[in-house]
Amino acid sequence: MYKVKVYVTLRESVLDPQGKAVQQSLSSLGYQGVEDVRIGKYMELQFDDSVTDVEGTVKEVCEKLLSNPVIEDYRYEIEESANQ
Repeated sequence: MYKVKVYVTLRESVLDPQGKAVQQSLSSLGYQGVEDVRIGKYMELQFDDSVTDVEGTVKEVCEKLLSNPVIEDYRYEIEESANQ
């Protein structure tokens, strides 16, 4: 079994209006010094042992479904899981 953590974020060149709104809210609440906020998505996927190429499958899933490659970047971490 494998547990995969996927992180999807907007590319640096893409404006993040939601992140900007959070930054401004933090400032108005008195949290000074927060220069930038970027909002993203976090997902966990569980793969059973029948998947022989976990990394290749994760890349394909990220590129086809979990991210928009035009405006988003993704990264992932693969861990062996003891859960059965």
